[in-house]
Amino acid sequence: MESRVSVISIMVKDEEAAGAVNELLHEFRQYVVGRMGIPYRERGISIISVVLDAPGEATSSLSGKLGMLKGVSAKTLTAKNV
Repeated sequence: MESRVSVISIMVKDEEAAGAVNELLHEFRQYVVGRMGIPYRERGISIISVVLDAPGEATSSLSGKLGMLKGVSAKTLTAKNV
């Protein structure tokens, strides 16, 4: 299956969800190119950007699983022809 470059933006509003987020990222670690996390303490959220080089099914699966976690939002942007 063709691999595509994508970025998943994750906002964690519930601190207790952080462990589950990290477990999912670990599960998909073979596709992770890099990640950056920013704790935005004034707003009480954490923002994580994850760059993936993965088949579309893997990217969709990770994004969907993240979005199903309580207190977590996830959106994906995929490059067209990289």
